Amino acid sequence: MEYTKLGNTDIRVSRICVGCMSYGKPTEDFHLWTLEQPETQAMVKHALDLGVNFFDTANCYSWGTSEEYLGQSLRNLGIKRENVVLASKVYFNDGFLSAEAIAREIDGTLQRLGTDYLDLYQIHRFDYTHPIEETMEALDKLVKAGKVRAIGASAMYGYQFHNMQICAEKNGWTKFSTMQNHYNLLYREDERELIPICEQYGVSRIPYSPLAGGHLTHKEWESGTSRSNTDKTLRAKYDHAKENDMEIIARVAELAERLGVTMTEVALAWQYKRGVAAPIVGATKVPHFDAAVRAIDLKLSNEDAAFLEEPYRPHEIVGANKGMQVLK
Repeated sequence: MEYTKLGNTDIRVSRICVGCMSYGKPTEDFHLWTLEQPETQAMVKHALDLGVNFFDTANCYSWGTSEEYLGQSLRNLGIKRENVVLASKVYFNDGFLSAEAIAREIDGTLQRLGTDYLDLYQIHRFDYTHPIEETMEALDKLVKAGKVRAIGASAMYGYQFHNMQICAEKNGWTKFSTMQNHYNLLYREDERELIPICEQYGVSRIPYSPLAGGHLTHKEWESGTSRSNTDKTLRAKYDHAKENDMEIIARVAELAERLGVTMTEVALAWQYKRGVAAPIVGATKVPHFDAAVRAIDLKLSNEDAAFLEEPYRPHEIVGANKGMQVLK
């Protein structure tokens, strides 16, 4: 396993992050395909055995049970707190990113995880309803109180991320160290502005959906899995651009066959080629983690990357809040 530092912090993480949206109580109003606690624990153990130490969850995943299952799994396995890096998120809750909401939600997250601090606390989206000064000051207070070691952001527009960093700089508050954005071979819109801003600030990129919800792991659009059959969020993300995306998927399959590796390895190796620190992989089966870890050692050439990227055409924005959706 290879490791890297998050942004300008001293937090050392594996080059693969376990995406814990895959774990938690299955429900009709969130996801039906998530793993229950025993299966979650087995996946967590396998990841740890492979040298993975980085786990990402959120207060809203499976209505909090994702955090509960992760914390319980680590305790059952006897893992020392200092040997893992735990990340969670705040936004999809009452009050969005108000100071009151942030102070309330961090305590709930810590309780569910069974720890007294988070290594990384991320805002899940941009909040149009509260001043960025209120949000950044509230996050800074968590760092000063020792409840959080570092802060990060997730999907938003480049100007929003830039403004929040400037706000922190002007007031002497903690700046974001990470960006968890929507990024993969089927969705590259953040290359225009958000990613250059991350590079400007030395921010580590830890993208979600690096395998496009599984679309980049098999030749066909539908896989027949429980997630493929029931995940409405996945369909909303990708089905609208299926025609173009299938061209890219065909290239991933062709390059994987040429190199004698899996499509998963090719898709993740491309992420490393493009400067990603640790893609977030939401695996539900042991072989998925094995392939993800092998991808770290696969070095794509410039020609390989160009071959994969060439068919891409601009996509509509998916991930960042449009604003009016929140204000209604």
